[in-house]
Amino acid sequence: MKHQQLKKVKKLQREKRLEAIVDCNLKNNYNIQEVEMMIQVALLCTQLSPEDRPAMSEVVRMLEGEGLAERWEEWQHVEITRRQEYERLHRRFDWGEDSIYNQDAIELSGGR
Repeated sequence: MKHQQLKKVKKLQREKRLEAIVDCNLKNNYNIQEVEMMIQVALLCTQLSPEDRPAMSEVVRMLEGEGLAERWEEWQHVEITRRQEYERLHRRFDWGEDSIYNQDAIELSGGR
């Protein structure tokens, strides 16, 4: 899954807009709780670090209803912390396009 698509799925999941993720050909012929469970498992399987991803045996157990709630809760906490850290760093280093720092970088990158 491409990074932008993954971000979009995460956003839709946070906003509880799961119907936007489901194939429109299903025409509302699906169980929304099962969809939510599958999306949660899929998001756990797409974590950046392979060590953080569940093993296939764990995926099977989660799809059978065992341990997903705990694993999802843990992942949500990590995601919230990660997002807050990203926003904090982004605000700290958001100098803007007309910033003197960006202008210096452009001037330094020219020919000498």
